[in-house]
Amino acid sequence: MNNYEKEINCIVVDDEPLAIALLSDYIHKTPGLTLMASTSDPMNALKLAKNDNVDLVFLDMQMPELTGLQFMKILQKKCMVIITTAYSEYALESYDHHVVDYLLKPITFDRFLVAVEKAQERATVATSIVPVQTSTPLQNQFIFVKTDYRLVKISLDHIYYLEGARDYVIIHTINEQILTLQSMKSLEDELPSDQFMRIHKSYVIALNKISFIERGRVSINEQLIPISDTHKDRLLEKLKLLR
Repeated sequence: MNNYEKEINCIVVDDEPLAIALLSDYIHKTPGLTLMASTSDPMNALKLAKNDNVDLVFLDMQMPELTGLQFMKILQKKCMVIITTAYSEYALESYDHHVVDYLLKPITFDRFLVAVEKAQERATVATSIVPVQTSTPLQNQFIFVKTDYRLVKISLDHIYYLEGARDYVIIHTINEQILTLQSMKSLEDELPSDQFMRIHKSYVIALNKISFIERGRVSINEQLIPISDTHKDRLLEKLKLLR
């Protein structure tokens, strides 16, 4: 396991006492994890996750009163979730809720550690990304972009990312997607380098819009965007994640 500065507070939610005992033992053995509570009552777990300082939930999928999917819908991404289940059929839908990992029972300790490492990386990213401070308020900064026969004014703070699409560039903003024939390079040159960065030949992103980084991808506005190998180290350095 890598060394991470942030201690992660966990709860275990499962209707099987043996599963609770196993996961509790794994958590106690793992540096950087603190077990806050373990319970077979998903309603009680929801109260804990919403009211206490909980960072991560180890969540079973099939429980009385409330399923894991229902639990996550109510939780509304209040904290990270690692699924622990004997059933593989929920995997696709669970990732719509941005789960950290999906562990199939029986869960081995080495597979548990892989999932925890992902959670620690995500927690580190979340605490490391801070809004860029500039001498001029961000909302007063903008660029003009050629689209059709007009020049459209776009606030920099509204931009999520730029996506190359053959001869076009799609600018994904808070309100709309704007299509332009301007080149990615010309747009990249107009954007301030302390706020925007190219992470792939087809993508330039707003750094302060990143939700998390995982498996060579960044999440922005619930979209997963690839990071090319040539840009990965520079991005991590820019976000001050390299040790």
